[in-house]
Amino acid sequence: MVFSSAVFLLIFLPVVLLLYYAVPERVRNPLLLAASLIFYAWGEPVYILIMLFSTVFDYCNGLMLERLDQKGKPELRGWVLALSLTGNLGMLGFFKYTDFLISSVNAITGQEFDLIGIALPIGISFYTFQTLSYTIDVYRREIPVQHNIVSFGMYVCMFPQLIAGPIVKYRDIARQIDRRTLGADPICAGIFRFTLGLGKKVLLANSFGAIWDEISLQRGNASVTAIIGAAAYMLQIYFDFSGYSDMAIGIGKMLGFDFLENFNYPYESKSVTEFWRRWHISLGSWFREYLYIPLGGNRRGLPRQMLNLFIVWGLTGLWHGAGWNFVIWGLYFFLLLAAEKLFLLDLLRKAPAVVGHIYTLLSVLISWVIFACDDIGKAWEYILSMFGANGFADASSAYYLRENLLIILAGGILSVSFVRRYAARKINSLQSESLRFGIKTAVGAGLYLFSLLMVIESSYNPFLYFRF
Repeated sequence: MVFSSAVFLLIFLPVVLLLYYAVPERVRNPLLLAASLIFYAWGEPVYILIMLFSTVFDYCNGLMLERLDQKGKPELRGWVLALSLTGNLGMLGFFKYTDFLISSVNAITGQEFDLIGIALPIGISFYTFQTLSYTIDVYRREIPVQHNIVSFGMYVCMFPQLIAGPIVKYRDIARQIDRRTLGADPICAGIFRFTLGLGKKVLLANSFGAIWDEISLQRGNASVTAIIGAAAYMLQIYFDFSGYSDMAIGIGKMLGFDFLENFNYPYESKSVTEFWRRWHISLGSWFREYLYIPLGGNRRGLPRQMLNLFIVWGLTGLWHGAGWNFVIWGLYFFLLLAAEKLFLLDLLRKAPAVVGHIYTLLSVLISWVIFACDDIGKAWEYILSMFGANGFADASSAYYLRENLLIILAGGILSVSFVRRYAARKINSLQSESLRFGIKTAVGAGLYLFSLLMVIESSYNPFLYFRF
């Protein structure tokens, strides 16, 4: 089940919210846990056992860490942490990378080992990182141990951020897990945020996805056509993922949680370094806090910093998917970030801002082609076509420009903060609070109804991060 489905919008979410608001506070965590398990089991009931195992496993690891402190045996705590890391990463590695490893060995050695054919459990990359962050923070004595298995299970399985994040660290919502209050203002803000995210996904991302799907299937595209396709995918993945994050944050507010932001208009960036501070913020902060800094960060000299960046970005690429295109995508960003740390950032600061914007957008545009194409050869061929390998333009270029230029320009404008700031300034300038509320309500209701009609009428409703 995904947020942009009729079942979720018309049945699941309304029923869960009505029950959630009706029951006493002490019943809300068990209710939310049960609803989340139903949400997950809707798509793959068998793999719910893996998520439950991960939950119980790290719940017990937290208790063991606390118990060793109480018994005065802190020297054994490292073994518990090692157990947690081995168990979680081993499970993630088995389900996500076993067939990738076998196929790679077959390609290198010429053997024909059979693939296992394991289906990837939905959301495993996200909930594995969440439970790991809990155990690591307990090991560091930065958070108290959660003794209530239902409350901990609710944190791990909570359906708003279960499938595609944002990755919610336990400490960020620790106080809200056991006690949270509901109010009209956060509920209304959550509904509005959810409808904005739904509009991003259904009205924008799906439209851009259809353009990319059509163009990417063609061979020998002229430069203009290839750039239109890549730009469409660039906008699709932004509105798809940031829209999902908006919906997750909005549902969280309706339930009394404050999830941290996951996107901050990344296409406004003037460097790739800045881009990764604004894109998928929860993932970037996770790798920085739990891998880059423990490896030494930038504290052990330049050669070690470059090695740490190489490790982090190689694993970041691999985290996104079991394919060489993802590894190359991660290492591509390693090269750009390493160049920026060595010399490029200084040059960009001295240059006009437009230079930084163009460099960043072009770099990211190329990266999304690598990301989207499972076949590295196809990705390379597509990139070459963007740079004129098949000519600058042809008859199909004129067609795609005529049909798609306006929507791509509109998507580009909506992907930066100008529209939001302008609309907020206009609404806030109104003297009447009821009028401000009425405008937001009308916008939210319009987006919701129009998006719902699109969901019902259209069979095209992909979700890019569903496979991660």
